[in-house]
Formats: sequence, C-alpha cells, structure tokens
Amino acid sequence: MSEHRYEEQRPSYVVGVDYGTLSGRAVVVRVADGAELGSAVHPYPHGVVDERLPGSGRRLPPDWALQVPDDYRDVLRVAVPAAVAAAGVDPAHVVGIATDFTASTVVPCLDDGTPLSEVDGWAARPHAYVKLWKHHAAQPQADRINALAAERGESWLPRYGGLISSEWQFAKGLEVFEADREAYDATQRFVEASDWIVWQLCGTYVRNACAAGYKGMLQDGGHPSPEFLEALAPGFGSFVADKVEHPVGALGDRAGGLTAEAAAWTGLREGIAVAVGNVDAHVTAPAAQAVDPGQMVAIMGTSTCHVMSAEVLREVPGMCGVVDGGIVAGLWGYEAGQSGVGDVFGWFVDNAVPASYAEAAAAAGEGLHEHLTRLAAQQEVGEHGLVALDWLSGNRSVLVDHQLTGLVMGLTLATRPEDVYRALLEATAFGTRVIVETFREAGVGVDEFVVAGGLAKNPLLMQVYADVTRLPLSVADSEQGPALGSAIHAAVAAGLHPDVPTAAKSMGKVRRGVFQPDEAASAVYDELYAEYRALHDRLGRDDRAMRRLGAIRRAAAERRAAREEER
Repeated sequence: MSEHRYEEQRPSYVVGVDYGTLSGRAVVVRVADGAELGSAVHPYPHGVVDERLPGSGRRLPPDWALQVPDDYRDVLRVAVPAAVAAAGVDPAHVVGIATDFTASTVVPCLDDGTPLSEVDGWAARPHAYVKLWKHHAAQPQADRINALAAERGESWLPRYGGLISSEWQFAKGLEVFEADREAYDATQRFVEASDWIVWQLCGTYVRNACAAGYKGMLQDGGHPSPEFLEALAPGFGSFVADKVEHPVGALGDRAGGLTAEAAAWTGLREGIAVAVGNVDAHVTAPAAQAVDPGQMVAIMGTSTCHVMSAEVLREVPGMCGVVDGGIVAGLWGYEAGQSGVGDVFGWFVDNAVPASYAEAAAAAGEGLHEHLTRLAAQQEVGEHGLVALDWLSGNRSVLVDHQLTGLVMGLTLATRPEDVYRALLEATAFGTRVIVETFREAGVGVDEFVVAGGLAKNPLLMQVYADVTRLPLSVADSEQGPALGSAIHAAVAAGLHPDVPTAAKSMGKVRRGVFQPDEAASAVYDELYAEYRALHDRLGRDDRAMRRLGAIRRAAAERRAAREEER
C-alpha cells in the first residue's frame, strides 16, 4: 500500500512553528479542516540581546538587536512536543512540519550550519551573533547602497520602492565586512534564519524564495552584481558568490525529511516532510484566506508587515519589495511595513504611565493596556487634540529610514495618558493609510484590509484602522496566524494538498468585514490624517532634525562606553 493511500485512511496532522521576536510557538493542525488542536509557546531564554552580550557582558552600541541561535533550537525541543501533547494526537500521525521566521534575521555560520557564535573563540564577538530583523545599526550601509544604486541606475532598485532597508541581508553583511573583517572572513554562509532552522530540521540548506526575494535582493534570477558590490567596498564584490548564493526552493516545496536528531528534539517521526522556510508575514496570508488580488494582510504585533498579491507588476515607492511568487505562485507578492506598532504601545505603557493608572487598572481587574483602551474609547475622535508620529523604531515604509524617531504634537498640561495612548494607536493607523494610498497611487488596488496577530483583539484599535483607512476590516480567525500558515505549507509539502491556495481554502480561517468604517469618524480622521501627513513629509523627507538628534545620542553613548572601558 502506498504512503499516500495509507495517509488517506487515518487522520493526518501537521505542525507549524512560528518564530517571532521574543518567542517561538508551535501549533498542531488537522489537515482535513485546519482545526488547531494544540499549541505551545516557548520564550527565548536570552530574548532580544540589545544591551549587553551574553557571557562577556560587553555593552552593545545603540540600534543593535542580536539573538542567540540555540534559543531557536529550544523551541523545537520544548514547544513542538508540548503542542503535540496538548493536541492529544499520536505523533506517528504527524506527516509534516513547516516553519516561518522574522526577517531579515540573519545567522553568520560555517558551511555545516554551525553559528559563528558557537565556534570556539567567538562568543565574545558581537558580529558573530544572529542579527535580528530590528538590528538597525546598518543604516549607514543601507544609505550607501541606496545612493550608489540610484547613481548607477541599478534595475533592481525600483523593485524595492527605490530604497532598501538597513534591516536586510546585504546592509547587514556590509556592516560586518566593514566593522569586523575577521568575523566576516570567518563567516562561510550568511544565512536567513528562516532557512537556517530548516537546515537544522532536515540537514539540507535551501534558501526560500520569499526571504531571498524580499530581503536578499534576488530579482529575475540574480542578485546585485559583483561590480556593484565591489564599488560599495573593495573586497565586498564576492559577498554573493562566497556567502549568499545557494539553490532556492519554492514556497510549499519539500526541503527534505526530518533528521534523526531533529526527530529526537521534536518527538516526531524521522523522515516526515520538512517544508521550505518562509517569512512570518507572508506565510500568514493563506492562513487568513487572503491570497487573491486586492486583499492586503496586516500582521500586527511588535511591528506590522503588510503583504498582498496582485496580477500586475508595479513600482511602488517605499515598498519593501515585489517578488514573483513571493506569497503564492502565479501572482506578484508585495510587501510593506511599519517597524514599530505593538512595541510603541508597549513603550508608552512601560515608561510613561503613572502608578495611579496601574493601581486603577488593578482595582478594575484590567491590564494596563486594557485600562487605557477603555478610557481612550470613551473619547470623541479628535477630542485629545493630538497627532503623533509612530516612528519610535524608525520608518520601514514608505520612507525607509530607521533613524527617524517618534513625536507627539499638541501636548498641554491637561493631556492625560489615555490621550497620548489613543494618539499613538491612531498614528499607527495613519502610517498604514500612507502605505495603502501609496500602493493605490502606483496602480495596485487595495479593496480589503485583513488583520492577523495579537493586536486584532483590541476592538478600539481595529475600529480606528477601519475608520482611518475607510476600508472594511476582516480578522484572521486564528490566534496563531503565522503558525497556521506554516502548517498549511507543511500540508502542501507532505503532498496532502496540490498547492497553497487550495490548502488555504480548506485550512485557513477568517471573519469577513467584522469592522466597517464609520463615516462620521472617518471625516474627522481625514482632518487628523492631513496633519499627520504634513508632519510625515516635513520631518521624514525635508527636515534632518531627527537624524541630527540621533547623531548626538550615538556620540554620547560612544563617550559613555569609552569611559566604561577605561574603568
């Protein structure tokens, strides 16, 4: 009896593993209908390394964000078995596993996949560690890449909206090359974490088309030329050939079979299908049944990534990229994003709310976010008299500048915490409207806004987005959208569905049109948005004040670090 016939006669399950900024989560999904039967979350023991290096205690400069690669393996060792146990299914009935990752999160490693930070003698070297997506210290390198590409008229630059980000693979690679040549030379592969974790699972290194196209600047089968890279920095011309270039797998393809070692970690059967890797945002579109043209999916968490498919190829200013088959085969996949969303709300709650509010929230049996949301929801639109810029972690789209910073305008002695909190919620919605308008102006239609991620639980925030964008807002009906999306790809890799769109129809979940725009609120938001847009263009394009303040801050941090070293 064939394996396929055998699978038809018993329940089949797949595992999706979503690697986020602070934790990894696994979900067990029934292939027949997408039912999520069990899940587990494992926080990374080292979290985000942005102050001091593990072990050595070496202080990191501003704008750094690193991670420890063994934290990712721990998710396989802990979260996957726990999810299978929670689901109550026989591990022998799990037929495939797939993963998604933040991006561009890159792992410097050896030819066998060993991370450089795990090699003897390298644990105290910052550039040997994983560079998380929100590592923004490569902004000077990104600026030079953009300037040179524009000067030379490089054909790939418009595919990225005219600007590439400091978050991406090439900017980070150039940063290592220039800041620590020994670490660069010792790095044999500069690997996207989305591919590195698949390598750990099946023993085969396959680059995924999503990360390679959006974050690795692979367009029409080629990367930026050696001549271009050499013009950036003498000696950097071989970066692609030496450290990046490798076979690319299509999304939903089988990368290999689960190794014996990975089977021992996960408790799953050796040899089951391991899908080609994917990026957390893009893998979520099938989970929300949003793979048709005109459906923009916003994966809202610490940051927001906007993805959508279209039948047309257009050059959209400030987009993060357009890739043929970047989300599903046969359509152009577009990406944009905001570097700070949930992080912005979290910063405010952690740093700018008086103790009296925490006491009131506790007395009401509410969390502080919930308490501020309830108070903010009682206001009329515009009642707080504020407008904010949501750039506390820089701007990903459409300005593509991570040296931009936040702003709240309109503060008075009467301003209350809930006023600022609501203004920050609205600022992120205004940032999304800039993205939507930019796509439309470039000829890419946006007809529906679909939200996935934990922030979809905030009804005030969702209504604000519907009112600000004037779009019907649908909500992915899964608390683990990326993990469910990965599970859908695992089912395709295991041969139980012919392609991702077909699998999405059976396994994806969405609640359509849950929030509708309110015309009265939208009219006031149009006025506030005009003020936001004026600040956006002035401080984001014309005025360099934010960059000058950042330079002063970095210089002070360097002086402080130098004094500490002297001690």
